[in-house]
Amino acid sequence: MQRKAYVPGIAALLAALLAGCTGGSANNGTAADPKPGDVSTNTPAAQPGKYRTLPEACAAVSHDSLDSLLPGIKQITDQDQRDKVYEGQATLTYDTDRRVGCGWKVDSTDATDHLNVDFERVVSYDNAVSDDSRAQDIYATEETAANLPEPSASATPSDTGSATATPSATPSTPASSATSSASASASAGASDTPADLQPRKLSGLGEEAFLNDKLNSTSSTAQQRTVTVVFRTSNVIVRIEYAEQPTASTGTPDSKEMQDKARNLAQKLVDRFNG
Repeated sequence: MQRKAYVPGIAALLAALLAGCTGGSANNGTAADPKPGDVSTNTPAAQPGKYRTLPEACAAVSHDSLDSLLPGIKQITDQDQRDKVYEGQATLTYDTDRRVGCGWKVDSTDATDHLNVDFERVVSYDNAVSDDSRAQDIYATEETAANLPEPSASATPSDTGSATATPSATPSTPASSATSSASASASAGASDTPADLQPRKLSGLGEEAFLNDKLNSTSSTAQQRTVTVVFRTSNVIVRIEYAEQPTASTGTPDSKEMQDKARNLAQKLVDRFNG
């Protein structure tokens, strides 16, 4: 009889303890929360970028574009040699799925021209940061490093390179160009760069873009101009570097002509990505 009385008592005690544990767990609202720093299973991962691959860089620039940017190609009489120049020189990279590039160099009777294109596909390894956002950060760093001058009131980011801006509206424009007409400004020398030819942001090229233009002396008198156009389309950043050094030591490459050529190539590459 004592044994039968004892067993039900133990069973009742265990049931009470179990009920207490269950009730405590149900009332603890933080028990199901993720650990600090964990990504909740209810939070969707950031969207991947639009582009999963990159084009072959040396084939991305058409022969027509190369003829325009590198006039010396047409002066090559040997067809095999000309075809080799068209092929370009692929940039050495260790992951062609993430970055590719190509370069061309051609001598002509008037100048030596260089062209380099670079494609970078940005991938974010942070589930909370999208590929596009990471690409935006990389692009912003490059734009900041370019140290672009503040745009003048008369020059807009969508400027097409036509000489319509008033040079005197830009503080950094020399006073000697303030009275120049629009047509004279387009052909002004490097020391009288009109506002619409200065380094600046561009619109109409991908999501964001900028242009840089530098004139450097390579010797006591020779000058080399380098025009750079960088744009971002989704998670891909494209860089174009176009440089020219005249054969004559006193020659100065034309800024407007080089900028127009570089921007035309940039637009064709944008169309290629969006096509």
